[in-house]
Amino acid sequence: MDRRVVITGVGGLCGLGTDAASMWKEMREGRSAIGPIANSELHDLEGMTGAEIKALPQHDINRGHLISMARFSLLAVLAAREAMRQAGLSWDEGNAHRFGATVGVGFTGSYATEQTYRSLLLGSAIRAELFTGVKVMPSAASVHLSLSLGLRGPVFGVTSACASANHAIASAVDQIKLGRADVMVSGGSDAPFAWGVLKAWEAMRVLSPDTCRPFSADRKGLVLGEGAGMAVLESYEHATRRGATILAEIAGVGLSADAFHIAAPSVEGPASAMRACLADAGLNAEDVDYLNAHGTGTKSNDQTETAAIKRVFGNHAYLMSISSTKSTHAHCLGAASALEMIACVMAIQEDVVPPTANYREPDPACDLDITPNVPRERKVRVAMSNAFAMGGTNAVLAFRQV
Repeated sequence: MDRRVVITGVGGLCGLGTDAASMWKEMREGRSAIGPIANSELHDLEGMTGAEIKALPQHDINRGHLISMARFSLLAVLAAREAMRQAGLSWDEGNAHRFGATVGVGFTGSYATEQTYRSLLLGSAIRAELFTGVKVMPSAASVHLSLSLGLRGPVFGVTSACASANHAIASAVDQIKLGRADVMVSGGSDAPFAWGVLKAWEAMRVLSPDTCRPFSADRKGLVLGEGAGMAVLESYEHATRRGATILAEIAGVGLSADAFHIAAPSVEGPASAMRACLADAGLNAEDVDYLNAHGTGTKSNDQTETAAIKRVFGNHAYLMSISSTKSTHAHCLGAASALEMIACVMAIQEDVVPPTANYREPDPACDLDITPNVPRERKVRVAMSNAFAMGGTNAVLAFRQV
Protein backbone atom coordinates (compact mmCIF):
# COMPACT_ATOMS: atom_id res chain seq x y z
CA MET A 1 0.00 0.00 0.00
CA ASP A 2 1.32 3.45 -0.96
CA ARG A 3 0.99 5.50 2.21
CA ARG A 4 0.13 9.18 1.74
CA VAL A 5 2.33 11.60 3.71
CA VAL A 6 0.95 14.83 5.13
CA ILE A 7 2.27 17.81 7.09
CA THR A 8 0.55 18.58 10.39
CA GLY A 9 2.94 21.14 11.90
CA VAL A 10 5.68 23.56 10.88
CA GLY A 11 8.22 25.56 12.84
CA GLY A 12 11.10 27.80 11.95
CA LEU A 13 13.31 30.75 12.65
CA CYS A 14 15.65 32.89 10.57
CA GLY A 15 16.47 36.55 10.13
CA LEU A 16 12.80 37.24 9.36
CA GLY A 17 11.51 36.03 12.72
CA THR A 18 11.75 33.44 15.44
CA ASP A 19 8.63 31.42 14.67
CA ALA A 20 6.95 30.20 11.50
CA ALA A 21 4.08 32.70 11.65
CA SER A 22 6.30 35.77 11.93
CA MET A 23 8.65 34.46 9.24
CA TRP A 24 5.77 33.86 6.87
CA LYS A 25 4.29 37.31 7.53
CA GLU A 26 7.56 38.96 6.44
CA MET A 27 8.00 36.61 3.46
CA ARG A 28 4.44 37.21 2.32
CA GLU A 29 4.92 40.97 2.36
CA GLY A 30 8.33 40.83 0.67
CA ARG A 31 10.22 42.38 3.57
CA SER A 32 13.89 41.43 3.57
CA ALA A 33 16.01 40.50 6.59
CA ILE A 34 19.25 41.14 4.70
CA GLY A 35 21.63 43.74 6.12
CA PRO A 36 25.18 44.26 7.39
CA ILE A 37 26.49 41.34 9.45
CA ALA A 38 26.73 42.59 13.03
CA ASN A 39 28.55 39.65 14.66
CA SER A 40 31.60 41.29 16.22
CA GLU A 41 33.55 38.01 16.36
CA LEU A 42 33.71 37.56 12.61
CA HIS A 43 36.81 39.74 12.21
CA ASP A 44 37.96 41.22 8.91
CA LEU A 45 34.51 41.05 7.30
CA GLU A 46 33.40 44.65 7.49
CA GLY A 47 30.76 45.49 4.92
CA MET A 48 29.60 41.92 4.29
CA THR A 49 25.86 41.43 4.23
CA GLY A 50 23.77 38.55 5.54
CA ALA A 51 20.51 37.64 7.25
CA GLU A 52 21.25 37.05 10.94
CA ILE A 53 18.94 35.98 13.74
CA LYS A 54 19.34 38.95 16.06
CA ALA A 55 18.07 37.22 19.21
CA LEU A 56 16.88 33.69 19.92
CA PRO A 57 13.47 33.07 21.49
CA GLN A 58 13.15 32.10 25.14
CA HIS A 59 13.42 28.36 25.70
CA ASP A 60 13.85 25.81 28.47
CA ILE A 61 16.30 23.45 26.79
CA ASN A 62 18.20 21.43 29.36
CA ARG A 63 21.66 22.90 30.06
CA GLY A 64 23.17 19.44 29.81
CA HIS A 65 21.98 19.32 26.22
CA LEU A 66 22.92 22.93 25.44
CA ILE A 67 26.61 22.49 26.25
CA SER A 68 26.90 19.82 23.57
CA MET A 69 25.01 21.78 20.88
CA ALA A 70 26.43 23.86 18.08
CA ARG A 71 24.19 26.70 16.92
CA PHE A 72 22.76 24.78 13.95
CA SER A 73 21.55 22.03 16.29
CA LEU A 74 19.96 24.55 18.67
CA LEU A 75 18.11 26.21 15.78
CA ALA A 76 16.85 22.81 14.60
CA VAL A 77 15.55 21.89 18.06
CA LEU A 78 13.76 25.22 18.49
CA ALA A 79 12.07 24.85 15.09
CA ALA A 80 11.16 21.21 15.74
CA ARG A 81 9.60 21.97 19.11
CA GLU A 82 7.40 24.60 17.47
CA ALA A 83 6.36 22.17 14.74
CA MET A 84 5.48 19.49 17.29
CA ARG A 85 3.41 21.98 19.31
CA GLN A 86 1.42 22.96 16.23
CA ALA A 87 0.90 19.31 15.31
CA GLY A 88 -0.34 18.59 18.83
CA LEU A 89 1.91 15.56 19.09
CA SER A 90 3.83 14.01 21.92
CA TRP A 91 5.49 10.66 22.44
CA ASP A 92 5.17 8.04 25.09
CA GLU A 93 6.86 4.72 25.75
CA GLY A 94 4.37 2.99 23.52
CA ASN A 95 4.88 5.01 20.34
CA ALA A 96 8.35 6.60 20.56
CA HIS A 97 9.84 3.92 18.30
CA ARG A 98 7.43 5.02 15.54
CA PHE A 99 8.64 8.65 15.69
CA GLY A 100 11.85 9.63 13.85
CA ALA A 101 13.80 12.59 12.52
CA THR A 102 15.88 13.58 9.51
CA VAL A 103 17.63 16.96 9.39
CA GLY A 104 19.47 18.41 6.41
CA VAL A 105 22.60 20.44 7.10
CA GLY A 106 25.16 22.21 4.94
CA PHE A 107 28.11 23.56 6.91
CA THR A 108 27.23 22.05 10.33
CA GLY A 109 29.25 23.33 13.31
CA SER A 110 31.67 25.59 11.46
CA TYR A 111 31.81 28.17 14.23
CA ALA A 112 32.61 25.53 16.88
CA THR A 113 35.40 24.14 14.71
CA GLU A 114 36.80 27.60 14.10
CA GLN A 115 36.79 28.51 17.78
CA THR A 116 38.71 25.32 18.52
CA TYR A 117 41.34 26.13 15.92
CA ARG A 118 41.68 29.67 17.25
CA SER A 119 42.05 28.54 20.86
CA LEU A 120 44.63 25.88 19.94
CA LEU A 121 46.63 27.67 17.25
CA LEU A 122 46.32 31.30 18.30
CA GLY A 123 45.55 30.99 22.01
CA SER A 124 47.02 29.13 24.92
CA ALA A 125 44.70 26.10 24.95
CA ILE A 126 46.35 22.68 24.91
CA ARG A 127 43.22 20.63 24.19
CA ALA A 128 39.93 21.08 22.40
CA GLU A 129 36.70 21.78 24.25
CA LEU A 130 35.14 18.50 25.38
CA PHE A 131 32.11 18.42 23.08
CA THR A 132 33.67 19.84 19.91
CA GLY A 133 33.54 16.53 18.07
CA VAL A 134 29.86 15.85 18.73
CA LYS A 135 28.92 19.46 18.09
CA VAL A 136 30.16 19.43 14.51
CA MET A 137 29.12 15.98 13.28
CA PRO A 138 26.58 16.25 10.43
CA SER A 139 24.06 14.10 12.31
CA ALA A 140 24.16 16.29 15.43
CA ALA A 141 20.97 18.22 14.70
CA SER A 142 18.89 15.08 14.14
CA VAL A 143 20.41 13.46 17.23
CA HIS A 144 19.47 16.47 19.36
CA LEU A 145 15.92 16.31 18.00
CA SER A 146 15.85 12.69 19.17
CA LEU A 147 17.14 13.66 22.62
CA SER A 148 14.92 16.70 23.02
CA LEU A 149 11.69 15.20 21.68
CA GLY A 150 12.15 11.56 22.73
CA LEU A 151 12.18 10.18 19.18
CA ARG A 152 13.31 6.54 19.01
CA GLY A 153 12.48 5.64 15.42
CA PRO A 154 14.65 6.29 12.33
CA VAL A 155 17.00 9.21 13.14
CA PHE A 156 19.79 10.37 10.83
CA GLY A 157 21.40 13.41 9.24
CA VAL A 158 21.39 14.33 5.55
CA THR A 159 23.89 16.57 3.81
CA SER A 160 23.84 17.72 0.19
CA ALA A 161 24.82 21.39 0.42
CA CYS A 162 21.95 23.69 -0.63
CA ALA A 163 19.51 20.82 -1.30
CA SER A 164 19.99 19.21 2.12
CA ALA A 165 16.59 20.04 3.59
CA ASN A 166 14.64 18.80 0.58
CA HIS A 167 16.71 15.62 0.56
CA ALA A 168 16.03 15.19 4.29
CA ILE A 169 12.28 15.64 3.79
CA ALA A 170 12.37 13.20 0.86
CA SER A 171 14.14 10.68 3.11
CA ALA A 172 11.51 11.18 5.81
CA VAL A 173 8.74 10.58 3.28
CA ASP A 174 10.44 7.30 2.39
CA GLN A 175 10.55 6.17 6.04
CA ILE A 176 6.80 6.68 6.36
CA LYS A 177 5.92 5.13 3.00
CA LEU A 178 8.08 2.10 3.77
CA GLY A 179 6.27 1.64 7.08
CA ARG A 180 9.32 2.27 9.25
CA ALA A 181 7.69 5.22 11.03
CA ASP A 182 4.31 6.85 11.47
CA VAL A 183 5.72 10.30 12.26
CA MET A 184 8.93 12.00 11.08
CA VAL A 185 10.16 15.43 12.14
CA SER A 186 12.14 16.72 9.20
CA GLY A 187 13.66 19.82 7.65
CA GLY A 188 16.99 21.63 7.64
CA SER A 189 19.21 23.86 9.73
CA ASP A 190 22.37 25.87 9.14
CA ALA A 191 24.44 28.53 10.90
CA PRO A 192 27.20 29.43 8.43
CA PHE A 193 28.37 32.68 10.01
CA ALA A 194 31.90 31.55 10.77
CA TRP A 195 34.83 33.59 9.53
CA GLY A 196 36.37 30.80 7.46
CA VAL A 197 33.08 29.83 5.81
CA LEU A 198 32.31 33.41 4.82
CA LYS A 199 35.83 33.92 3.49
CA ALA A 200 35.44 30.75 1.43
CA TRP A 201 32.22 31.98 -0.15
CA GLU A 202 33.80 35.39 -0.67
CA ALA A 203 36.64 33.75 -2.62
CA MET A 204 34.15 32.17 -5.04
CA ARG A 205 33.00 35.66 -6.07
CA VAL A 206 29.31 34.81 -5.85
CA LEU A 207 28.37 37.02 -2.88
CA SER A 208 26.35 40.17 -3.46
CA PRO A 209 27.79 43.37 -1.96
CA ASP A 210 24.33 44.70 -1.09
CA THR A 211 21.27 42.43 -1.25
CA CYS A 212 19.76 39.45 -3.05
CA ARG A 213 17.85 40.29 -6.26
CA PRO A 214 16.82 36.97 -7.86
CA PHE A 215 15.92 37.17 -11.56
CA SER A 216 16.51 40.95 -11.68
CA ALA A 217 18.86 42.02 -14.46
CA ASP A 218 20.99 43.97 -11.96
CA ARG A 219 21.47 41.03 -9.56
CA LYS A 220 24.97 40.74 -8.15
CA GLY A 221 24.97 37.39 -6.40
CA LEU A 222 23.69 35.53 -3.38
CA VAL A 223 23.57 36.51 0.28
CA LEU A 224 24.06 34.02 3.13
CA GLY A 225 21.71 33.60 6.06
CA GLU A 226 21.17 31.37 9.09
CA GLY A 227 18.06 29.58 10.22
CA ALA A 228 16.07 26.37 10.53
CA GLY A 229 12.77 25.07 9.25
CA MET A 230 11.06 21.87 10.39
CA ALA A 231 7.87 20.00 9.58
CA VAL A 232 5.98 17.20 11.27
CA LEU A 233 5.26 14.55 8.65
CA GLU A 234 2.70 11.82 9.30
CA SER A 235 1.03 9.09 7.35
CA TYR A 236 -2.41 10.26 6.30
CA GLU A 237 -3.95 7.40 8.25
CA HIS A 238 -2.11 8.34 11.46
CA ALA A 239 -3.04 12.02 11.13
CA THR A 240 -6.74 11.41 10.42
CA ARG A 241 -7.03 8.76 13.11
CA ARG A 242 -6.02 11.27 15.78
CA GLY A 243 -8.05 14.11 14.24
CA ALA A 244 -5.05 16.26 13.31
CA THR A 245 -5.32 19.42 11.24
CA ILE A 246 -3.58 18.70 7.92
CA LEU A 247 -1.72 21.66 6.43
CA ALA A 248 -0.71 20.04 3.13
CA GLU A 249 0.19 16.72 1.55
CA ILE A 250 3.67 15.98 0.22
CA ALA A 251 2.43 14.87 -3.17
CA GLY A 252 5.71 14.02 -4.86
CA VAL A 253 9.49 13.93 -4.73
CA GLY A 254 11.97 14.27 -7.59
CA LEU A 255 15.72 13.70 -7.24
CA SER A 256 18.54 13.92 -9.78
CA ALA A 257 22.21 14.74 -10.25
CA ASP A 258 23.79 16.86 -12.98
CA ALA A 259 27.03 14.84 -13.30
CA PHE A 260 28.28 18.01 -14.96
CA HIS A 261 30.42 20.38 -12.84
CA ILE A 262 31.30 20.90 -9.17
CA ALA A 263 30.12 24.52 -9.17
CA ALA A 264 28.39 25.43 -12.46
CA PRO A 265 24.69 24.53 -12.87
CA SER A 266 23.16 22.62 -15.76
CA VAL A 267 19.70 22.78 -17.33
CA GLU A 268 18.99 19.07 -17.69
CA GLY A 269 19.76 18.03 -14.09
CA PRO A 270 17.18 20.40 -12.52
CA ALA A 271 14.72 19.69 -15.33
CA SER A 272 15.04 15.97 -14.67
CA ALA A 273 14.28 16.44 -10.96
CA MET A 274 11.20 18.56 -11.71
CA ARG A 275 9.91 15.99 -14.23
CA ALA A 276 10.49 13.18 -11.72
CA CYS A 277 8.60 15.12 -9.04
CA LEU A 278 5.58 15.64 -11.30
CA ALA A 279 5.58 11.96 -12.26
CA ASP A 280 5.88 10.83 -8.63
CA ALA A 281 2.96 13.05 -7.67
CA GLY A 282 0.84 12.01 -10.65
CA LEU A 283 0.58 15.65 -11.68
CA ASN A 284 0.53 17.35 -15.06
CA ALA A 285 2.61 20.48 -15.57
CA GLU A 286 -0.61 22.50 -15.74
CA ASP A 287 -1.56 21.43 -12.21
CA VAL A 288 1.19 23.49 -10.55
CA ASP A 289 0.00 26.90 -9.38
CA TYR A 290 3.12 28.14 -7.57
CA LEU A 291 6.80 27.28 -7.84
CA ASN A 292 9.23 28.42 -5.16
CA ALA A 293 12.40 28.71 -7.22
CA HIS A 294 15.91 27.95 -6.06
CA GLY A 295 16.57 31.53 -7.22
CA THR A 296 19.89 32.41 -5.60
CA GLY A 297 20.45 35.73 -7.33
CA THR A 298 23.56 34.73 -9.29
CA LYS A 299 23.63 35.41 -13.03
CA SER A 300 24.10 31.80 -14.13
CA ASN A 301 21.83 30.11 -11.60
CA ASP A 302 18.77 32.22 -12.30
CA GLN A 303 19.12 31.96 -16.08
CA THR A 304 19.75 28.20 -15.94
CA GLU A 305 16.78 27.61 -13.64
CA THR A 306 14.53 29.67 -15.91
CA ALA A 307 15.58 27.56 -18.89
CA ALA A 308 14.96 24.34 -16.93
CA ILE A 309 11.48 25.49 -15.87
CA LYS A 310 10.58 26.28 -19.49
CA ARG A 311 11.86 22.88 -20.61
CA VAL A 312 9.61 21.08 -18.12
CA PHE A 313 6.49 23.25 -18.08
CA GLY A 314 6.34 24.53 -21.65
CA ASN A 315 3.71 27.25 -22.12
CA HIS A 316 2.48 26.75 -18.53
CA ALA A 317 5.81 28.17 -17.32
CA TYR A 318 4.40 31.61 -18.21
CA LEU A 319 1.06 31.00 -16.48
CA MET A 320 2.07 29.76 -13.03
CA SER A 321 3.40 32.04 -10.29
CA ILE A 322 7.09 31.79 -9.43
CA SER A 323 9.10 33.50 -6.71
CA SER A 324 12.35 33.24 -4.79
CA THR A 325 11.93 33.85 -1.08
CA LYS A 326 15.72 33.89 -0.73
CA SER A 327 15.28 37.57 -1.52
CA THR A 328 13.84 37.91 2.00
CA HIS A 329 15.53 35.27 4.20
CA ALA A 330 18.75 34.99 2.13
CA HIS A 331 20.39 31.68 1.22
CA CYS A 332 20.40 29.66 4.42
CA LEU A 333 22.22 26.74 2.75
CA GLY A 334 21.18 23.51 4.51
CA ALA A 335 18.09 25.26 5.88
CA ALA A 336 17.11 27.07 2.67
CA SER A 337 14.63 24.59 1.21
CA ALA A 338 13.14 23.98 4.68
CA LEU A 339 12.22 27.67 4.93
CA GLU A 340 10.90 27.45 1.37
CA MET A 341 8.83 24.40 2.35
CA ILE A 342 7.11 26.61 4.93
CA ALA A 343 6.48 29.22 2.22
CA CYS A 344 4.83 26.57 0.01
CA VAL A 345 2.68 25.20 2.83
CA MET A 346 1.52 28.67 3.83
CA ALA A 347 0.86 29.66 0.20
CA ILE A 348 -1.50 26.68 0.02
CA GLN A 349 -3.08 27.58 3.36
CA GLU A 350 -3.70 31.23 2.51
CA ASP A 351 -3.96 31.19 -1.32
CA VAL A 352 -1.28 33.84 -1.65
CA VAL A 353 2.07 33.78 -3.45
CA PRO A 354 4.97 35.45 -1.60
CA PRO A 355 6.89 37.83 -3.84
CA THR A 356 10.45 38.00 -5.10
CA ALA A 357 11.68 41.02 -3.16
CA ASN A 358 14.27 43.60 -4.25
CA TYR A 359 13.39 43.16 -7.95
CA ARG A 360 14.26 46.18 -10.12
CA GLU A 361 15.04 45.36 -13.76
CA PRO A 362 13.63 42.74 -16.17
CA ASP A 363 16.14 40.23 -17.53
CA PRO A 364 15.18 38.91 -21.00
CA ALA A 365 16.72 35.55 -20.05
CA CYS A 366 14.51 35.38 -16.92
CA ASP A 367 11.17 36.30 -18.47
CA LEU A 368 8.74 34.25 -16.36
CA ASP A 369 6.22 35.64 -13.86
CA ILE A 370 8.45 35.87 -10.79
CA THR A 371 5.91 37.82 -8.69
CA PRO A 372 8.04 40.95 -8.30
CA ASN A 373 7.95 42.79 -4.95
CA VAL A 374 4.23 42.45 -4.19
CA PRO A 375 2.34 39.33 -3.00
CA ARG A 376 -0.33 37.91 -5.28
CA GLU A 377 -3.62 36.39 -4.22
CA ARG A 378 -4.48 33.32 -6.28
CA LYS A 379 -5.72 29.82 -5.69
CA VAL A 380 -2.76 27.60 -4.76
CA ARG A 381 -3.78 23.95 -4.91
CA VAL A 382 -0.31 22.66 -5.79
CA ALA A 383 3.05 24.25 -4.95
CA MET A 384 6.50 23.01 -5.95
CA SER A 385 9.84 23.79 -4.31
CA ASN A 386 13.17 23.60 -6.15
CA ALA A 387 16.51 22.97 -4.45
CA PHE A 388 19.59 22.70 -6.68
CA ALA A 389 22.86 22.28 -4.82
CA MET A 390 26.45 23.01 -5.62
CA GLY A 391 27.89 19.86 -7.16
CA GLY A 392 24.68 19.26 -9.07
CA THR A 393 22.53 17.38 -6.54
CA ASN A 394 18.88 18.32 -7.07
CA ALA A 395 15.80 17.73 -4.92
CA VAL A 396 12.29 18.93 -5.78
CA LEU A 397 9.16 18.57 -3.64
CA ALA A 398 5.50 19.01 -4.59
CA PHE A 399 2.89 19.98 -2.00
CA ARG A 400 -0.84 19.58 -2.49
CA GLN A 401 -3.92 20.96 -0.78
CA VAL A 402 -5.85 18.30 1.15
